[in-house]
Amino acid sequence: MHTGYTVVFQNPFNGLPDHEVYAEELRLCDLAVELGFRSLWTVEHHFDDYTMCPEPVQFLSYMAGKYPDVLLGTGVIVLPWHDPLRITEDIALLDTMSNGRMILGIGRGLARIEYEGFRVDMNTSRERLVSYAGLVMDALESGKLEYDNEFGSQPLREIRPRPQHSFKGRAYAAAVSPESMPLMAELGYGVLIIPQKPWTVVQEDLAKYNEVFEEVNGEPGPPPFSGGSVFVDESADRAEEMARKYIGANYESVMRHYEFQKAPHEGVKGYEFYTGITKYIEKQGVDRAAQDFVDLLVENANGKVIPCVSFTLPTVSIFPAW
Repeated sequence: MHTGYTVVFQNPFNGLPDHEVYAEELRLCDLAVELGFRSLWTVEHHFDDYTMCPEPVQFLSYMAGKYPDVLLGTGVIVLPWHDPLRITEDIALLDTMSNGRMILGIGRGLARIEYEGFRVDMNTSRERLVSYAGLVMDALESGKLEYDNEFGSQPLREIRPRPQHSFKGRAYAAAVSPESMPLMAELGYGVLIIPQKPWTVVQEDLAKYNEVFEEVNGEPGPPPFSGGSVFVDESADRAEEMARKYIGANYESVMRHYEFQKAPHEGVKGYEFYTGITKYIEKQGVDRAAQDFVDLLVENANGKVIPCVSFTLPTVSIFPAW
């Protein structure tokens, strides 16, 4: 197992100039590497203060040159917003320049502001993700891409520079809804778990994922990744107090970005799971929902509190051995 640092470039309520946010986040990346974190990650988001990293591969290319021994993860690239050929070229280029240090994370996204900004129908998101995920994986293995489907056509073209390292075993999909895990298992992707529901439910979803993966691929699935936020202090009481304040506030930014209180996913194909989050927030209220999210991050699957150590970086991801 190794621990990675996820840099998110958040600017809540535009409290700082964007360039100052970037300067501070880059400083935290330096600190994470100095402290021995084995990987640096970022996540793709657009158009608001939630996460200001519109091009994860570009950011990670900078980190690849700055830190020649650090692994580089996308957590995630949102495939439905991209042309499959162009994003495959981007991935292949970064992996070539970094000598195989990239960990590919993909997802489908769920923010209305982003889907409308890219003029993509959210009702097609799951079908696009499955289609593009298969095309990208195949192209990274074969070095070629060609397709003709409901979303467009692509004449046969080579990927140059040619991919030199297989992505099998280091390509993961963010899967929160229970329907997504089996689909990604069929395509040979691992699972990147983003805490959103009780760990006992996650265990059930993982069991189904592992069953499908082995049935389709003839071998066990790779160990899952788990991403989340922590606040750790020498004092357990202070750690909990600060976690509830800052991680709770972070989840409030999640609710704003995804507009959960406005029910943007109601009636949208493939987003049935997320309408349940809206109903939960309506029932519990914003403050209670934020605190329940914090509770998810400090308990393991048996409901026991995970002990803390003296550590203060804000966002941590725990990954299998690499």
